[in-house]
Amino acid sequence: MIVPSSRLLWVVLAMAATAIAVSIFPTYQPPWLAVAGAFALLALLDLLAGSRLPAPALVRQVPGSLAMGVRTEVKLRVANAAGLGVRLDLHDHHPASVEAEGLPRRVELKRGEWSELAYQVRPVARGEAHFEAAEARLFSPLGLWQVSRRTGARSPVRVYPNFRALAKYTLLATDNRLSQIGVLQVRRRGEGMEFHQLREYRQGDPQRAIDWKATARTQRLIAREYEEEKDQRVLLVIDCGRRMAAKDDELSHFDHALNSALLLAHVALRQGDAVGMMTMGGISRYSEPRKSVAAVNAILNRVYDIEPTLAVPDYHLAARDVMKNLRRRSLVILLTNLRDEDDETLLPALKLLRTRHLVVLASLRESIISRALSARVDSFDRAVTHAAAADYLAQRERAFRRIGAAGAVCLDVEPERLAISLVNRYLELKREGRL
Repeated sequence: MIVPSSRLLWVVLAMAATAIAVSIFPTYQPPWLAVAGAFALLALLDLLAGSRLPAPALVRQVPGSLAMGVRTEVKLRVANAAGLGVRLDLHDHHPASVEAEGLPRRVELKRGEWSELAYQVRPVARGEAHFEAAEARLFSPLGLWQVSRRTGARSPVRVYPNFRALAKYTLLATDNRLSQIGVLQVRRRGEGMEFHQLREYRQGDPQRAIDWKATARTQRLIAREYEEEKDQRVLLVIDCGRRMAAKDDELSHFDHALNSALLLAHVALRQGDAVGMMTMGGISRYSEPRKSVAAVNAILNRVYDIEPTLAVPDYHLAARDVMKNLRRRSLVILLTNLRDEDDETLLPALKLLRTRHLVVLASLRESIISRALSARVDSFDRAVTHAAAADYLAQRERAFRRIGAAGAVCLDVEPERLAISLVNRYLELKREGRL
């Protein structure tokens, strides 16, 4: 594609203005026609020269994995492939799901020269995405035309949930400092477990492991050895139904649930449990519980491209799938957005799951409800809103009492508090010995 540049448009505008003056003073018409003809010929020659300019060579450097909401730098290396110096406007065709800053860029390259430039991208949606070939608008030698050329290869990327936030939690957990983000402390595995046998004390054993009675009898240091607890299994069941598309901030309820599930998976793995994932509500995916760091990667790769559907969640169908996939007793955590009309399939599902598993139901509550209750009531409309919010919360409380009667552990929290509340409830269950 070839388009006139702003320089050409300004010249044409000036020629049009002088044409008006020439129409008033006919004696200047022959010189004006000569100048206009010469300029038209010059513009035509410049167009011909510009159309022969080759596309510059371009190499894009972008990570194969991006984190949603996190700014990342994309580097472009562009090299002049023409036999003369060129000037161009460069625009990279980034995915529609990515916000970009720093484009387009004006580049001037001498013959045989190359340049490297960078711009910032910020993904706003998860899933598969592609950077298409960049567009270079080359100026013709006289700058009267711009010739569009496509250059560079297609670059596929994957946009994951914000795993950099998970990395922050990983560092805190490594230093046993999860309490800084509100997570309760819990005894680490390997301490205070069931007695297995007596053996000789070895260098490096803690002093509290010494059995002083056995030491006195044998006249040698004797230590107690403990058996490791049996591994527990944690299955995260994530609702992908239509209510999970609700938003209180930049993230949907589904994204909040997904981020919370990833944090809980990391904490559970550090506690020695195996972690897996299953989805419901229009999308059915399953990841077998694993006891390794690869479990978090497996969950990420199974759910990174999921968006909430228009389906209504069928809790009883999901419960049957859980019972089919998990034969051992496990902790089943259901992340959803609950309504009263869900009782028809939810309560039978919870009763089915309770025959074998420990069940935690975590339901996200819209933040606007709390804001409506805390707002000042100084008008009739606000009074009606306050009463409606209070009635809605009372109905939810009655629904959760019914759920609790079915034997499930219940959480009803706002999205921004879900991650910490979920991890704390898991650690409380560990501390109480219910797992």
